[in-house]
Amino acid sequence: MATIINMPRLSDTMEEGVVAQWLKSVGDKVEEGDILAEIETDKATMEFESFHEGTLLHIGVQEGEATPVDSLLAIIGDEGEDFSALLNNNSAPASETQKKEVSKTEDTSNTVAVSIPDNVKVVTMPRLSDTMTDGTVATWLKNVGDKIEEGDILAEIETDKATMEFESFQDGTLLHIGVQEGDSAPVDSLLAIIGDEGTDVSALIKANEAGNLTSTSTASDKKEEVKETTNTSSVSSNVETSTMENSSNSSKGGRIFASPLAKKIAKDKGINLAEIKGSGENGRIIKKDVENYTPSVKVETKANSSAPKTSTSATVTSFAIAGESTEEVTNSQMRKAIAKSLSNSKFNAPHFYLNIEVDMDNAIASRKIINQMPDTKVSFNDMVVKACAMALRRHPQVNTSWSDSATLFHKQIHVGVAVAVPDGLVVPVLKHADHMNINEIDIQVRDLATRARNKKLSLEEMQGSTFTVSNLGMFGIESFTSIINQPNSAILSVGAIVEKPVVKNGQIVVGNTMKLTLACDHRTVDGAVGAQFLQTLKTYLENPVTMLA
Repeated sequence: MATIINMPRLSDTMEEGVVAQWLKSVGDKVEEGDILAEIETDKATMEFESFHEGTLLHIGVQEGEATPVDSLLAIIGDEGEDFSALLNNNSAPASETQKKEVSKTEDTSNTVAVSIPDNVKVVTMPRLSDTMTDGTVATWLKNVGDKIEEGDILAEIETDKATMEFESFQDGTLLHIGVQEGDSAPVDSLLAIIGDEGTDVSALIKANEAGNLTSTSTASDKKEEVKETTNTSSVSSNVETSTMENSSNSSKGGRIFASPLAKKIAKDKGINLAEIKGSGENGRIIKKDVENYTPSVKVETKANSSAPKTSTSATVTSFAIAGESTEEVTNSQMRKAIAKSLSNSKFNAPHFYLNIEVDMDNAIASRKIINQMPDTKVSFNDMVVKACAMALRRHPQVNTSWSDSATLFHKQIHVGVAVAVPDGLVVPVLKHADHMNINEIDIQVRDLATRARNKKLSLEEMQGSTFTVSNLGMFGIESFTSIINQPNSAILSVGAIVEKPVVKNGQIVVGNTMKLTLACDHRTVDGAVGAQFLQTLKTYLENPVTMLA
């Protein structure tokens, strides 16, 4: 499915970007971590990497052209895919955005803005994803009074999808922290103030509280930005020169130039980036460098063993009263999103539940035979997903969504698979599951689940489900009910396979059964419709040969 790539905000003061150079052409294959283009900001020329895989279908901004942050930069999707609808849909919101920007400018014309000294820089809450509206400071890695250099990591910012490092684009001293650890703030609100040591910023803090602080409130600031833009070539040259010194800087304890994705993978694997030789432009460390790195055997020195360790990002407050204690853990953005979504579903959608028990003897025998094939390893959950996809095709009423004016019948069958992650729960989506065989479902589910636990799923991979499967059988749970994943009309809860006495052909024998519970939204799915769906699902699972197509 085609994805719109917007002009990123590569610095806290960036309002528009200029494409200095495209490193990919229309028709080129793009992998996650590839450098798409070099973007000129108001501060420097920076590489912009892709967080999506596919083919570059469209370039929206030509080399040398400028465009506002969040406007269409490119489109990536499947080769030959029709993306005309995205272009048409993008044009209308763009004009609306411009209108809003004009009105915003008119609204602020009557505001008395406080002058920001030339030696002070206001750092605002960054927008770390297209959908981010606010962020939570998980951990501050610098304290007030600390010296800051460009490229230093200031803090870890938590969104509803992931926790990401936020680096400084300024040099100076950290004079003020505007958002404390565990607190949330909207995008573009004051995060910190950096400037010359000893500078009095109390007037700026008061102006921010009164809503009269803007990062470009003085004429001198604007002149400085224009000057920096006209001197892009020299800035770019300086960036490239410092990048080429990557190897020597690494050995001297200087900044290591690596893509954000490379840094994330290295951190997850516990790899020291200083030991990796970058293969990217000017020695930049990229994704494949980290993935292909093989550490050499070294003797740990005392200096290495005493390296500081990153502290946990959770904000914890303890209370002790008369021998009793309560621990208060600040809710993460993901936990808040889960609470809001499931509360809306439970309180607004009239749930009812249907239960059925399935004979799994044939499924067990079939899975054993299937897994004897080379490079094949399917799970019972894969068989359930395949059976659901086929049953949804026969019962389209279940593959629907409710709206106030109409019931939406989805022609596509996209099955969401609930995955538990350390911070909560995510639902990656298996697109067009009815067109996949069981082995293809297994491969995709494993990949999505692994990347979900590593917080590497894109927003697109977690959207668009028309039905959801939640499986707790691996924990020994025999039966449970789930809350519907809106805007789906139903969710299937899958229990454990239990060996127990069953009656077959009038005889009591040992059998294997599994309990399924279907939660339905009564606004779109009636009892009889849900019951017929479960009967069809039961037939497929008890006769797996019908699903081998």
